[in-house]
Amino acid sequence: MTAPSPTSPAVPASSGAPPARPTLRAESEAVYAALGTGVVGALWGLIVALIWPALPLSGEDWSFGTAAAIGAAIVAGAASGTGYWRSRGLTGQEWRLRLSSWKFTVNTTSVVVVHVVLAALATLVVYLVLSRGFIGLGVSRFWSITLMAITLGLTAYLVYLSVSRIDTQRMSSLLMAFIVIGTLTAMVTTPDPQWWMIHFSHLGSFWALSSLVFNGTLIAGGLLVTTFAVYIAADMESLVAEGKLARTGSPRFVSVLFVVMGIMLACVGIFPVNVNLLLHNLSAMGMAVMFLVLLASGPRMLRGMPRTYFLSSWAFLAALVVSLVLFVAQYFSLTAFEIIVFALIFGWIAVFIRFLGVTGQPDSASTRRSSARPPAA
Repeated sequence: MTAPSPTSPAVPASSGAPPARPTLRAESEAVYAALGTGVVGALWGLIVALIWPALPLSGEDWSFGTAAAIGAAIVAGAASGTGYWRSRGLTGQEWRLRLSSWKFTVNTTSVVVVHVVLAALATLVVYLVLSRGFIGLGVSRFWSITLMAITLGLTAYLVYLSVSRIDTQRMSSLLMAFIVIGTLTAMVTTPDPQWWMIHFSHLGSFWALSSLVFNGTLIAGGLLVTTFAVYIAADMESLVAEGKLARTGSPRFVSVLFVVMGIMLACVGIFPVNVNLLLHNLSAMGMAVMFLVLLASGPRMLRGMPRTYFLSSWAFLAALVVSLVLFVAQYFSLTAFEIIVFALIFGWIAVFIRFLGVTGQPDSASTRRSSARPPAA
């Protein structure tokens, strides 16, 4: 096994090192952040109670849940930015110290945006559910202070720990959660309840909050995919250095394709169908092409990955071809085809990351059989 060169990234969590976990310092800082933010939350709760007494927990207009979501978004932005910056030197993440300033800025921006949006949406959902259990309840001054302190303090704690142990698999989970939650939010808030009768991209064609959420999700998701590519490159370079992947050029090749895919995804949101149909369609097709290239080039560029991974990749490719045939045969609508392709792309990303994390690891059954075999005479 060859040792990594001095310029290679440190071995990240997914290539055999222990999974990224928050250290004592990160745990302590998360608690301090929660306590400090809880005090700020109490002050924000007092201000809300004084200006808007007896607010409902949730509603279509201004509500306590809306005020809490705004506070959670601000707290998540501060906690994620600070935590991500301070976690660069933790075990398994030292390679981030060698990133160029613009790459680190893009990575930090995408991580912050995702945590801000998830924190805001999660807070809105929590208070929406609470409002269904306490119908007609107006939030008093005491509960405004208490609930806001708990909401903002818990947000700071969870977000700080999340960014302190980000690795490729956690980044993949964040990407999936962000895309799914953002898309579902746009679906349930769209002004046209029959949007699905036209096409998926119709969600982003309104001058309304729902379209802002939909297009913003695609733009931020694309930015996160480009960040994702940096983590994938680091993992694959470690696997190449350890001799687990055969082709030395595979990390750069795969990461560039992911970057292009991320740019194309962002452009789908930047150019909605009602703004520029041509650029919108070209961006969507470009994303699909990058997906196909990643699948088709796998046997050559990813030699060393488990055989099961390649079987699953061909299954994704077959599902894509079958979906295209059924769409051409008018078995289902354009909306259904777009959603299927969307799901296949992000489903494959999740599978790819899971197999990347176990590449080169010995099979436990084989290990047990070899250890039980008597030594040769």
